[in-house]
Amino acid sequence: MTHIVVLGSTNMDLVTYVEKAPQRGETVAGRESRTLPGGKGASQAIAAARAGAAVSVIGAVGNDAFGTRLRATLELPHSGLRSSGGTPMGVDTDLLRTVEGPSGTAHLVVDDKGNNSIVVIPGANGTVDHLVPGDDSLIASADALLLQLEIPLAAVLAGARAARANGIRTILTPAPAQPLPPELLAATDLLVPNEHEATVLTGRTDPADAATALLEQVPEVAVTLGSAGSLYAARGAEPLTVPAPQVTAVDTTGGGDTFVGALSVALTEGRPMRSAPAWPGAAAALSVQRPGASASMPCRPEIEAQFAS
Repeated sequence: MTHIVVLGSTNMDLVTYVEKAPQRGETVAGRESRTLPGGKGASQAIAAARAGAAVSVIGAVGNDAFGTRLRATLELPHSGLRSSGGTPMGVDTDLLRTVEGPSGTAHLVVDDKGNNSIVVIPGANGTVDHLVPGDDSLIASADALLLQLEIPLAAVLAGARAARANGIRTILTPAPAQPLPPELLAATDLLVPNEHEATVLTGRTDPADAATALLEQVPEVAVTLGSAGSLYAARGAEPLTVPAPQVTAVDTTGGGDTFVGALSVALTEGRPMRSAPAWPGAAAALSVQRPGASASMPCRPEIEAQFAS
């Protein structure tokens, strides 16, 4: 069983479902609201665990009710991940800190087409601005390190450097989109932006052009294209577009994180990168047919069945 470490955010998602998202200055009636565990770090951790890896998370929650629920959600046994004795396992939270104050929250509006807009309030995630004792050794024990940008950039860079020093593959999701320091890109093995993030990083609107530009800074890029699938590019190779299963989206929240979590499992299990994106594409297709982020993520048997079909 492969071991994946996730350094990133843990949020409670406050989700409102509407027929049509409001424009500036407009008020609309919502259909329902839900409180669902999320955050890009926690979501990728759960996605990887359900896809079959042993997963550890580094981050922080607050000492509030949300923090208690978020930790419990991560630790909840997942049928995709079992111990040597066959017992379902959850995500390892030994290095998930509890700090004074509120946990991070994300406020989402999801329309009837499954599209979303998100406002993130960092809360406890904002305190994760450096590595603490134990973090380095946990990263060194991994087969891959997953990073995102919902915690301070200083910690993301420290994690990437720790992984590089120990020869650990680093997979970075550059979200929320922002310019990245060259030293972080230099320590990244695989960059996984969506189309918007790829444009922010390069100024190029065509995904293939953006991927080509990004290859000047990182050796491999996988641009997620929503319902169109993903585009994989590597130095010295022709770009490859991998189509996604055609499904009706209910909520795209967490679809990208499901893709990244499942992709990390596919790669650490030895699937070739040029064919690997089809498997997490199947996982993401299952995710967007269900509401919520972590709540929507499929387990390995479901992914295998979707992939086979």
